[in-house]
Amino acid sequence: MTAAAVPPVPQPRPMLVPWPRLDGMRAYIGILGVLLGALVSTLGARATTFGLADLRGGLHAGFDEGAWITTAYGVGQMVVGVACPYLGIVFGARRVLFAGIGLFFVSSLLAPLSPNLTAYLAMQFLSGVGGGTFIPLTIRFIVLNLPARLTLYGLAAYAMNSEFSQNIGAALEGWYAENWSIAWLNWQYCLVLPVMFLCVWIGVPREPVNTDLLKQHDWPGVAYAAVGFGLLYAGLDQGNRLDWTRNGLVVGLLVAGGLVTALFAVRELVVSRRPFLNLRLMLRGNLLLLMLLLAGFRFIILSTAYIIPLYLQVVQNFRELQVGPVLLFIALPQFALILPLAWMLARVDGRWVLSAGALLIAIACWQATALTSQWATWDFLPSQALQAVGQCLALTALVVLVVRNITPADAISIGALMQTARLFGGEIGVAFMQTFVRTREQLHSNLLGLHVDPLSGVTADRLARYQAALAPHMDDPVGGAARLLAGRVGQQASVLAYIDGFAAAAVGALVCILLAAWLCPPPAKA
Repeated sequence: MTAAAVPPVPQPRPMLVPWPRLDGMRAYIGILGVLLGALVSTLGARATTFGLADLRGGLHAGFDEGAWITTAYGVGQMVVGVACPYLGIVFGARRVLFAGIGLFFVSSLLAPLSPNLTAYLAMQFLSGVGGGTFIPLTIRFIVLNLPARLTLYGLAAYAMNSEFSQNIGAALEGWYAENWSIAWLNWQYCLVLPVMFLCVWIGVPREPVNTDLLKQHDWPGVAYAAVGFGLLYAGLDQGNRLDWTRNGLVVGLLVAGGLVTALFAVRELVVSRRPFLNLRLMLRGNLLLLMLLLAGFRFIILSTAYIIPLYLQVVQNFRELQVGPVLLFIALPQFALILPLAWMLARVDGRWVLSAGALLIAIACWQATALTSQWATWDFLPSQALQAVGQCLALTALVVLVVRNITPADAISIGALMQTARLFGGEIGVAFMQTFVRTREQLHSNLLGLHVDPLSGVTADRLARYQAALAPHMDDPVGGAARLLAGRVGQQASVLAYIDGFAAAAVGALVCILLAAWLCPPPAKA
């Protein structure tokens, strides 16, 4: 082998500037600031999803055009999220957070004033870029600024914060739409971000710009990752609506994103002497399994959070204000679990807590397979209360295990990998569940239709009752009765498809238990 054929050996990085530690109340104020950032970043995606119909109406946009509203925000998060941990090291977390706060505030303020859909999509993308800077810096700040005895409590608060913000979006959107204006779906952040700015100003230390790392940073690698991951995210988000391989746009997004991501991987593994993302870390210890578990739990949680609102809206004709209380069953119990869960993780192996949480999620999803077309808000309470406990156990234990399996030298790359796994796991979960439920609904509709014989006595009696009820109110009771019967068949097909979705989520939770069983004890000096 010639010298030219030998791949370049990664060179040691320049020495990172030590994090200036804070003492006393200032550290806790800073942690409050980054937790607020994690809350609004997650809420930005969920609240917009629930308010999509109202937003389309306000912007006079059709269904297809309006579907890009949530995609724009998610792509913005993905583009900046993978690079954010390094930006925090190069420019200082304080500067990155201030830039994100400013961008998020301005875009949220201007979004409801947009004259057309294009302008609103641009504001959504910028909001995603601004909000995407918050979450990757949160865990690092908690670990480096809380006393060791309180670190687990900070990580538990972070995990709870993420779950809480995912499940209050429907209640907030419904309340704004019914009582104020849908514009508050964006303006609500303008009330929270100034508080976050003040907390960051007081509690996040000033850091000098790391000029050595700035000069030697792998900026082409950052560009490849941002473009590749952003294209893949957009393709996944639009795939179900456009029927995947039958649409050229989705195929183009996925193929282009895959090619650019492959170039990124080749550059980081072979070409770059100082890769900004050390992909070889995935082969060490538990990290690959932990990233798979993070993506897997995001898959389960967001897919089940998709099924219940969809069922209530399609089958029961609920609006978001009526859907919100069901998801609050998951959000509110999180507060009561922070202290006991952190206490438990200080004394019990996190792998057991992780497995127990996954088992509770599997049981909750299996309970929900008893779904019927008569279920309403309170019928979901037993399963959702159990799932709330399971999600809190699993995600908090997972975050703690990730922190215990890394060293300070690996923290930057792990932060980028966690953000990527978190976003892709959730997006793959929603994309899978949307496609799975749609195809299962079509299957059940066909199978049920085979048993609806227009010549049978049962069908004739049902149509006769429909016609008698409709005759005083319409000129064509026969056609109306046929449409009512078709609607009932479609409703039952939807219920059966949602049951299959819950069963698939239960299987996913059991797979997570198997992955957790492979985890090794964390290293003693992580």
